[in-house]
Amino acid sequence: MELDWSTFALEIINFLVLVWLLKRLLYKPVLSAIAGRKADIQRTLSEAEKLRKEAQTLREQYEHRQAGWGQEREKARSQMLEEVNAERVRLLAALRSSLDQEREKARALEERRLSELTRQVEDIAITQGGEFAARLLSRLASAELEIRLVEMIIEDLRELSEERRQAIRTACAKADPSVIVSSAHVLSQSQRDSLTEAVQLLIGRAVHCEWREDAHLLAGIRLSLGPWMLGANLQDELKFFTEALRPVSPTHAS
Repeated sequence: MELDWSTFALEIINFLVLVWLLKRLLYKPVLSAIAGRKADIQRTLSEAEKLRKEAQTLREQYEHRQAGWGQEREKARSQMLEEVNAERVRLLAALRSSLDQEREKARALEERRLSELTRQVEDIAITQGGEFAARLLSRLASAELEIRLVEMIIEDLRELSEERRQAIRTACAKADPSVIVSSAHVLSQSQRDSLTEAVQLLIGRAVHCEWREDAHLLAGIRLSLGPWMLGANLQDELKFFTEALRPVSPTHAS
């Protein structure tokens, strides 16, 4: 079979025309579509990458914020624990102080109660002792004892110091002194004369004595010379003895 070059040429031309037509009408739109699709994909990928980066940034910010929140939370927790411990220490100190004050108050009240009880017991003992001594002295009191007490006060008047003598004379110098002599028993005339003489020697001038009987003295005499009170009797001695035994209260001591 012979090759028809004209036909071959036409076939080649037809092929080239077909290729041109395919390229023109099919391949080019397909390439354009592919390029557009590729651009869309690239744009989508870019947006996805952008979103990924934004998400990464947000995640890092969230993690950083979480770490900051954790630090703040730990700091707040530590501060709260410090405040709680400080408040606990303050409350414990206040409680200890209150307990110490209550113990001190209870101790003071107990000491006061014991002191008052001791004072009451001492008062009862002193009162009972005074009553016993009074009963005993009342049984011992007699005219013979009073004679000795009168002699004793006469001796005491004669042996007074010059300082006391001068003080008594000064007190009795402005006016006639009132001399009152109280005795448990009736004094004899000789006793009265001896007492009058002793008083006159004491103040340095004549005096008038008023004589009284006072059974409460039990035995002995009490001499009232102006503002001065002298005596030697069982009642005054018993009173002095009882008061000497009685303790001085804090209010009086101060």
